[in-house]
Amino acid sequence: MLSYMVKRLGYSLVTLWTVVTLTFFLMHLVPGNPFDKEGRMPPEIFENLMKYYHLDQPLLLQYIHYLKSLLVFDLGPSIKSDVLTVNDMIVQGFPVSLQLGIDALILAVFFGILLGTFAALYHNRWQDYLSMVVAIIGISVPGFILGTLLIHYLAVGLGLFPPALWGTWQHAVLPSFALSFMPMAYIARLMRSSMLEVLEQDYILTAKAKGLRGSVVIVKHALRNALLPVVTVLGVIAANLVTGSFIIEHLFGIPGMGEMFVKSIFTRDYPAIMGSTVFYSGILIFLLFVIDLVYTWIDPRIKLAGRDS
Repeated sequence: MLSYMVKRLGYSLVTLWTVVTLTFFLMHLVPGNPFDKEGRMPPEIFENLMKYYHLDQPLLLQYIHYLKSLLVFDLGPSIKSDVLTVNDMIVQGFPVSLQLGIDALILAVFFGILLGTFAALYHNRWQDYLSMVVAIIGISVPGFILGTLLIHYLAVGLGLFPPALWGTWQHAVLPSFALSFMPMAYIARLMRSSMLEVLEQDYILTAKAKGLRGSVVIVKHALRNALLPVVTVLGVIAANLVTGSFIIEHLFGIPGMGEMFVKSIFTRDYPAIMGSTVFYSGILIFLLFVIDLVYTWIDPRIKLAGRDS
């Protein structure tokens, strides 16, 4: 187990270094610099700014300097903010993104399991077809389109929820639902398939033959075993929801990491772009690393495969 953990940790660090390297050099391949849109400024000020942010150095030296800063968890100063560093921006924005991701995860798991179970219990009936139509729509329609429709009809049209910003629980309803709809649809399809398979097992037929009530058979015997495939993918879904809310946050004007990342792209705030990319990549890679370790505990065959490889 220890050798497996060390190997996975090594892969995770190499993956993070690859993300950092690719992001750094691809970002600097874009022509121009962050001060192109500042208007005309005295050459002395321009040179001082370039020197302060190390943009006057060769690209390789800038890369080495950035790697050294990462080793001490210093993401540098923001170019477009006079008072905040990138670390400060992450401290302010990530709790909001985390809360949004948790809210979306709760909605996705609850309604996904409910929809999938409902479809399996009414297999090949109109309830099943309706549930799968909802699931297909959820998989097919991007979150930003769904979010736009929710803003137009529920916020602007009916005035049921605030159209943007963040503060009360009402502000979280629309963005959480827009973010959760696709994973909810995926969980529903997975839960339906798993539930149909479990309902055909011999122990379910035996429980029914003993005269147990249908609700007891479903909740105590069928549902518990049907949830196992959902549990195995829950970690990946959670990681994606926590780190994948860029467009939704920008659409709803939520002051989270996603909004910071989108704004930094438009303003070409190099440190903010790199900082948010590295931070989210680190979170995602860490969660996937933890998920791999949990898999080895849930299924010993994964542990054996990891040792053999």
